[in-house]
Amino acid sequence: MDELIARDLGAGRLVRFWLLVGGAALGWGIVGAALQAFDGPGDPLTAILGAGFGAVGLACVVVCWIFIGMGVWRDRTVRQLVVDWAEVGRGHGFSAAQWRLPGLSLAWLLSSVVVCGLGLWSSLGFAVRARPGSETYADAVFFIGLGVILWVAGLFGAVKAVKHYRWAVRALR
Repeated sequence: MDELIARDLGAGRLVRFWLLVGGAALGWGIVGAALQAFDGPGDPLTAILGAGFGAVGLACVVVCWIFIGMGVWRDRTVRQLVVDWAEVGRGHGFSAAQWRLPGLSLAWLLSSVVVCGLGLWSSLGFAVRARPGSETYADAVFFIGLGVILWVAGLFGAVKAVKHYRWAVRALR
């Protein structure tokens, strides 16, 4: 159980998750910079470089989200194993108190809530302060896309923390 809980909610898992989210955000930043290349005058070299960097940035975003998705799929499998082992141990004096991990669960939840807030601020904040003529379509695509990346990743982390908390509360009864 210790190994399963560490694979599901451990500090290393938290760091890997946020590094992948950071990689996706960095990739989207590269896409945003590439989109800025198309806002200026029609220089062909700038357009070619912008398209190349945009493809690299988009590939970075896609690869990071593939790994995040694989992690979510693995978390689902680990979660099922934890629930099954808890059911097996219930009749043999099992106590889930040692696997409750309120600190790690809170770290997942708070970091996820902060990232969700940043994502909403990026998307909705841009939409609120955008004025015709001062912001471009590339700015809108960048800020709203970055907000969606952060918001969805924050939701994944928050759901993970809440699911673990609910499991621990049910297992302690």
